[in-house]
Amino acid sequence: MAAACPCRLIAPESAAARLLGVLWFLSVTTGPWGAAAGGGEETLKCEDLKLGQYICKDPKINDATQEPVNCTNYTAYVQCFPAPNITCKDFGGNETHFTGNEVGFLKPISCRNVNGYSYKVAVALSLFLGWLGADRFYLGYPALGLLKFCTVGFCGIGSLIDFILISMQAHIHHSSLLSFHFPGLEGHSTVY
Repeated sequence: MAAACPCRLIAPESAAARLLGVLWFLSVTTGPWGAAAGGGEETLKCEDLKLGQYICKDPKINDATQEPVNCTNYTAYVQCFPAPNITCKDFGGNETHFTGNEVGFLKPISCRNVNGYSYKVAVALSLFLGWLGADRFYLGYPALGLLKFCTVGFCGIGSLIDFILISMQAHIHHSSLLSFHFPGLEGHSTVY
């Protein structure tokens, strides 16, 4: 007579669920965060954090130009704060554990160098005095302004084209603010 086995068979569904639970536990404890905390990998730079691990302030906008205040070479920088309990290397190269109140890095955003020019004024000049080249003089293109002045706005056709280009430039600028808040919506802008 065979002795009764005290062990019982486990249903395959239950065994699969237990195995998945164990694998999940191992991936959480030894995943990228666990390995970095254990010293197995180098700490990330704060610039390399994933979306959701940091928050950036809105740029300060100049009321006259509608561009970020610190725009140079078509780039402005906004302060970004890593989330609480994130450890990364700040812009000094120091490994820092953040509480959510410290600046971790400066994120570059695209902008246009407008040198203090107002697009509203440029559009108004283009509409009313574009045939004299006043819009191009105002925007810092004296050669084009003089050419438009001498040809009476390229016989009116150049004035119309310039009005459309300057108006579109003002429109593109307002839609480029979307690209800061929604990075997938990239606006293409060219300074004319």
